[in-house]
Order: sequence, then C-alpha cells, then structure tokens
Amino acid sequence: SMLIKISEPISTPLKSETFEVPVTMEFYELSGDRFPFREKGSLLLTVANIGSRKLHLNGRWQGTIGIPCDRCLKEVAVPFDIEMDEDVDLSPERQEDLADDSYIEESSINTDALLNHEILIRFPMKILCRDDCKGICLKCGKDLNLGECGCDRRSLDPRMAAIQDIFKNFKEV
Repeated sequence: SMLIKISEPISTPLKSETFEVPVTMEFYELSGDRFPFREKGSLLLTVANIGSRKLHLNGRWQGTIGIPCDRCLKEVAVPFDIEMDEDVDLSPERQEDLADDSYIEESSINTDALLNHEILIRFPMKILCRDDCKGICLKCGKDLNLGECGCDRRSLDPRMAAIQDIFKNFKEV
C-alpha cells in the first residue's frame, strides 16, 4: 500500500504539501467481497499544518468501481467522486483516538487505507443495473431481463425464499 511521509507538515508551522498518488489497488474489499476498480485515477491530497500537531487534509478522488446489480448480479460501473475535508489531531493526548484513523501510521498517511475509509462511508446500499431490472429466476438462474424462462415461480415469493433457505439449513444439520 502507498505511504506518504507527512513528518514535515506535522512539524513545520503553516507548512502545506500536496501529493498526487496513483491508486494501485486492484479491488475494494468490503466484508469479504471484492469489487474491482475499473477506473483508478489518482488521489490528490493536500496536507496542511493548522497548529501544534494538527493537520488539515483536503483531497479528491474520482474513479469507478464494479459493483454487481442487487437483482441480476450483472456488474455495474459505479462512479465515485470523493471530496475529503477533515482535520486530524496528532497530539500525544489524542493518540489513543487514532486507532480509528487507521490510515495514519507513525508520520505517514496510508493512502489506500484513507481511500478505503472514504469509499466505505459512501458505498451505495443498493445498486441496480436499471430501475426496472427483473433479476434472475430463483429456480433456474436465468436473467429475466433477457426474457422469460417458463419456470413456475408462484411458489417462490421472494419473501418466502429467505425463510425456505433457513429451513433448508436446519434440515442439513
């Protein structure tokens, strides 16, 4: 992962430094799932000293991540346009709070971790390839956007499917 040294902005009053960091990650990972970066771009990050061991981070990243449609699982290219604007306190008495800011390591910023954090808070709850996506047949797996499959799906109310799965899991035990 990419580390940028920020010891100079940390220790120099009013010092400001701008970094342009190409994104090299192949995937964005979220609770065990991997979503490929389709357009990586670069993270533009300005780190400014705003007082004793306090920094202001100002950044921008534009890129695209492939996320499957919630209904038919086809990949959707989802654009992200992220603007960051935050203060970070690196004073000794605040050190224990920094466990959360896992993108700061010693006097470096881990830009992968920073970007992952920023993507996480903007990650869409639901993605559809199109508003009227018909999804896939729960019996045969056919993409229903491409036409009907002829299965009798009346018994497979999607709300029941979840409950049927739970029963299936009990039976297998």
